[in-house]
Amino acid sequence: MPLTSEPSQPKISVQGQAGAATRAQPAAVKSEALFSGSPEVLIDHRGVMYRLRQTSLGKLILTK
Repeated sequence: MPLTSEPSQPKISVQGQAGAATRAQPAAVKSEALFSGSPEVLIDHRGVMYRLRQTSLGKLILTK
């Protein structure tokens, strides 16, 4: 199977009985907008700080 740079579309599952609401699709954010020229950002998740940084090869690393 060929690899593509485009992310696959998330699967939406139906919850519960017939007619139940479906899960909302996740928001897509461009990494350029998230980092704004900086090599890293801090993310406060439920009071815990995480560091998301870009490597020199353009990969992302999330650490606590």
